[in-house]
Amino acid sequence: MLKEGDNYGVIDDKANIIIEAKYQDVQIPNPTKAIFICYEGENSKVLNEKAEEIYKNFQNVEPLELKNVSTDLIYEKSVLKYKENDKYGLISLDGKKITNPIYEEIETLQYKEGELLVKKDGKYGLINMNGYVIIDPKYDNIKADEYYSKTNGYKNDGYIVSNTTQDGYRYGYINNEGKEILEVKYNELSRINYNDDDKEFLLCAENGKYGLFEGEKQIIGNEYQEIEYMNGTDFCVVQKGKKYGVITLDGNMILKVRFIQIDVTGNYIYATDENSEINVYDNKGNIAQIDSNTIIISADEEGKYQIHINNQDGKTTYSIYEGETKKAEGYSYIEYLYENYFIAANTEGKLGVIDINGKQAIELKYDSIQKVQGTNIVQASETQEQNVVIYSNKMEKVAEMKNAVISKKENYFLIYNNEERKYFDFNGIEKTNIEIFPNNVLFAKQENGKWGFIDKNGNIVVECKYEQVTEFNNYGFAGVKLDGKWGCIDETGKLVLEPKYEIQNIENVDFIGEYYKTVYGYGESYYTK
Repeated sequence: MLKEGDNYGVIDDKANIIIEAKYQDVQIPNPTKAIFICYEGENSKVLNEKAEEIYKNFQNVEPLELKNVSTDLIYEKSVLKYKENDKYGLISLDGKKITNPIYEEIETLQYKEGELLVKKDGKYGLINMNGYVIIDPKYDNIKADEYYSKTNGYKNDGYIVSNTTQDGYRYGYINNEGKEILEVKYNELSRINYNDDDKEFLLCAENGKYGLFEGEKQIIGNEYQEIEYMNGTDFCVVQKGKKYGVITLDGNMILKVRFIQIDVTGNYIYATDENSEINVYDNKGNIAQIDSNTIIISADEEGKYQIHINNQDGKTTYSIYEGETKKAEGYSYIEYLYENYFIAANTEGKLGVIDINGKQAIELKYDSIQKVQGTNIVQASETQEQNVVIYSNKMEKVAEMKNAVISKKENYFLIYNNEERKYFDFNGIEKTNIEIFPNNVLFAKQENGKWGFIDKNGNIVVECKYEQVTEFNNYGFAGVKLDGKWGCIDETGKLVLEPKYEIQNIENVDFIGEYYKTVYGYGESYYTK
């Protein structure tokens, strides 16, 4: 999208103007399709890549905005809505009618890709992108239950529906196949995020008392003041009066409601009775042979390793166990990293990495250490030295840089400062920029403290005279900085924009010809001079 002054238009990836910047707003629902919704006042029209009006048979065509997203792709990519006689209908991106204009509202439903919330005769229902009715419009509100799994994401979400009564809201539940599981009669309703996509555990309150359902089957009767599911376990803590107990998700009460406090750590239950005596129980309700001063948590998802945290005489110490065998001890902090590695702190609070046997893989000398999310790279830093150090998945030091910035991209990892930059894969193996950007023609090169560009054979094409440069983007343009200001070159090395823009963060430098990118709102962006 192009912005000039207060008006908007469209440019292509070579900086050619497709739609002149003369509209109050332009929306591009799908970046791969030449469909541009241009606004003049309250009216809109749809133009193609030739600036010709299309979809003339439909009035006030608009994209459907996705909810709570923070990327450039903020619209539903496959359908549009149109308005006729104050009602809305759907059309496809090629201009074919999907539904008649029969709805008072059409909007996307958060967490449910490919489904739309519609309002008809004052009530809400759901349809899919083909206009098929999933839930009849007969509710005052519909929302996804927000169930998430690592395997399927939000795919197995069901729906919490509600209606307004004289006594306030009442809630019910519809599964992801559109079947009503619980009628609309509960004061509160939520779904437990249990690790089985095929099971729908639902906490419901009726007349101020909580119960638990698995689908249509009631597991725990509505007789408790509170029921709290313990994440990662197969049981809930229930409260009746001022006493607590534990019930499994199949309805088996493993600890009677007689304790004044219950704490759960991993699969162990720490229960305090009226005499302030603490006993530790396993997940079957049996007494565990564990000191009540010791907390045991599963370190890895497979349950192979455990971390024991002992709090005694005002001192906290951490140990690692493999099964029943103690493998390492005497640390002030331990956190599982991956494979057989753990982040650990010594008694002085210095951090490093140890293996399962307590052998130091990374010396315990850092002020902070962490795994870079989505990679097997470990990032460590020393505050006083202002050093950032990178270790590979084999715990080998692969980079050390002062005042560095770390940036994770789609398929690589970058560490850089004003003087240098290094690229790595997600295992910490260093790569050249030629390897990282195989489709580029030119590549950033530093020489004698200045930056320029070389070709794949290492020949200098653009003289190393700039203070900073970017690699070439997908459109074939790179930013160059001179005298504190940014300009742009094309992939032949030709300067297409003299440096004139002050941009503080190199991460924000992105050009298409003479236009630079600005992000606003919920991740929406435009290019401007």
